[in-house]
Amino acid sequence: MKYDNEFWTYLNEIVEQSEIIIDRPKGTHHPTYPNIVYVADYGYLKGTSSMDGKGIDIWMGTSNSKDIDTIICTIDLIKLDSEIKILLGCTEYEKKMIYEFHNNSKYMKGIMIKRTEK
Repeated sequence: MKYDNEFWTYLNEIVEQSEIIIDRPKGTHHPTYPNIVYVADYGYLKGTSSMDGKGIDIWMGTSNSKDIDTIICTIDLIKLDSEIKILLGCTEYEKKMIYEFHNNSKYMKGIMIKRTEK
């Protein structure tokens, strides 16, 4: 599509201009739902905003790559909102685990969108 590359370029710019805050390291439990354990480092971009009024969410993987090639769009029936989750430096295995993380609840579902062109 005509504007797809610009979307990914803009997303990269937002990440590059923002401080990444990891407030939920891999292996920690969700503060409200203790049965939920984070499968990778999870946080937000300081100084940005998302549908929930907080910063844009970001998952940090273990790959050395800093290119963003995947996002997950979620629908949350508890918060009644939709958000994007940026996956930065995630391996294919981590992407799969994060995708499962967002789909293991009856209250949240997500779709994975991968960059098709560069």
